Formats: sequence, structure tokens, C-alpha cells
Amino acid sequence: MNLPFDDWAVSAAPPAPTFQAPTLAPVRAADKRVVNGHADINQLAPFKYPWAWEYFLKANRNHWTPLEINMAQDVHDYHHTLTPAERHVFENVLAYLTTSDILAMRNIGLAVMEKMSAPELQIYQARQVYEEALHTWTYQHCIETLNLDQGEIYNRYRVVPAIHGKIALANRRLERILRSDLDLADRDNLHEFALSYLFFAAVFEGCWFYNGFSPIFALQRRGLMKGTAEQLQYIMRDEVMHCGFGIRVVRQLLQEENLTLDPAALAALWQEAEAAEADYANYILRDPILGYSADLHIGQFRHIANRRARQLGLDEPYPGATNVLPWLDEQVNLRKEKNFFETRVTEYQTGGALQW
Repeated sequence: MNLPFDDWAVSAAPPAPTFQAPTLAPVRAADKRVVNGHADINQLAPFKYPWAWEYFLKANRNHWTPLEINMAQDVHDYHHTLTPAERHVFENVLAYLTTSDILAMRNIGLAVMEKMSAPELQIYQARQVYEEALHTWTYQHCIETLNLDQGEIYNRYRVVPAIHGKIALANRRLERILRSDLDLADRDNLHEFALSYLFFAAVFEGCWFYNGFSPIFALQRRGLMKGTAEQLQYIMRDEVMHCGFGIRVVRQLLQEENLTLDPAALAALWQEAEAAEADYANYILRDPILGYSADLHIGQFRHIANRRARQLGLDEPYPGATNVLPWLDEQVNLRKEKNFFETRVTEYQTGGALQW
């Protein structure tokens, strides 16, 4: 029987090859590790670190944006009420923060997240990357609202030595672990990674950020720049979670890898961090403002550094350091209640905001 060409071509074609992928063993939670794990990085559950998933869920309940906060009084305060010394403090805090959160975003996204081998750790860090971008938007929103010179403010981290020093130290501490080919099976590389992540979580976010907002909170306590301070309170809530998560990951990493950090390396880390913070404090507070000074800023850094060391299970770097700003913890843990008729809605978290 003669077939039309098209029908003949179809009937003469060989059967399509079939491909069946080999099956794999089920994922066991016990096989997961912070780094160097052997489970499937694409399979979220079963969890080995359920606390990491809880961080992710809690972070999503804390959603907010800078556009919801009234900045009208800040415009008046900045242009008509702040003294030159207070404007110097305010501008330079913003100048430091604008660069710091971009650095934080890149570090988590490029250096840390890709090296985690458990997806429940990665998924919170994905949220953290978003939050660092949100914080950068917030500083930009403040700068635009107050009509500050963006080129001048953003470039201060490059041209002001005291601000550049903190950013340069962070870049040096974090730069090498940005390499995607860093072999964490090598114990020296693993030690460097752990120390860098500790610096990022406990110092960069846990001390420099936590301490870094306090000059603005000092203005807020006197009824000044309250919109900016409220923005920073929301950022602070995120940063406290970032710090807590990072410290818990570091502790888990040290335990799983049976790794002990070199005491001399730790001492050098704290010394460098304090020296950079002291230079910064002495610059932004070269003229003390009412209720706040460089000495108070440095003293509070030491107190918070001791707290982070204890959370890590390490010796305090500054034995005897006292809480010189007892109002700071109150300020950042403040429960914000809003009257709907007095302000725009900012309370996205069920049961109230500014809680963590």
C-alpha cells in the first residue's frame, strides 16, 4: 500500500527514546550540615534546623516599608532646629549606613548564602538579602525627603577617613570568603570562613549596627528627628534577628565541625573593630551633642561586644565594661502603638510591631 509522504514519514519514524533518571535515596535530616553537607540542597524538609525556618516565618511577619512613616517633622527639625553639631552627627550616621547595608546585602548573598548546605538556612538568608535592600531604600528615602546632596552623602564613605576605615575593615574581613571556589573542606579555609561570619554577625551587625543607630535615638529622646528614628527602629528589629541568626549559625558550625577559633585571631578581631569604632565615634561626635558623646558611644560598643561574645560562648573581650546607655535597649525594644487617625498604618505584624 502506498502512503502519502507525510503519513509515511510518521509511520517510518523510530520510537522516541525514553529516559528514566535513576532514583535517589530519601533525604535524612541527620545528613544536613551548615556547610559541607551531603543532603539535597533543593529539598527543604525534613528540617535539621527548624529554628532557621522559624526565623524566616517571623521575618515575614515583620514586613514594613519606609513610605509608611511620616517624615514631615524631620524636614522641619533638620532645616530649622538641629544645631550644626547635630546635623554633622545625623548626616554622617546616614553616610555610613547607606554603604554598610549594601555591603551586608552582598556579603550574605554572595559569600555566605551560597556556602550554606541546608536550604532552611539559605531561605532565611534570602529574606535577609531582601531586608538589607529594604534598609538601603530606607536611608535613601530619608536622604531624598530631607533634600540632602546625594552625591556628597554617598561619597563620604570614600573621602572621610573615619567612615572609610570601618568599611575598609569590613571589606578586608569579608573579601576572601566572597570567592565561590573557597574549599571549606580545608580546615584553614573553614576557620577563616567561621571567623569572617562571626565578624559579620556579631561585630558588623551585632555591634556596629546596634550601636550605630544610638546617636539618632539620642535625638529622638529629645523629640527630634522622630520619623528617621522610627525608621531605624524597624531596621533595628530586623538587624537584631540577623545578628541572632548569624550567631546561632556560627555556634552550630563550630559544634558540627569540631572547630575551635584561634584566641589570638579573636583578640585581633575585637581590637580592630574597637579601633575603627573609636575613630568613627570621635569623628561624628567631635562636638558632643546633648545626652550623647564619643566616650558614651565607645563605652556602649564594649558593653554590646561583651554581650555578643557571651552569646557565642566566648570570653568577654572587655571584662568589666558597663552599660553606659541603659535607655538604648528600652529604645530598640519599644512597643509602638499607633492611633489610626493620627498616622498612617505601619503595623503589619499581628499583635503589634517592633517586637522580636
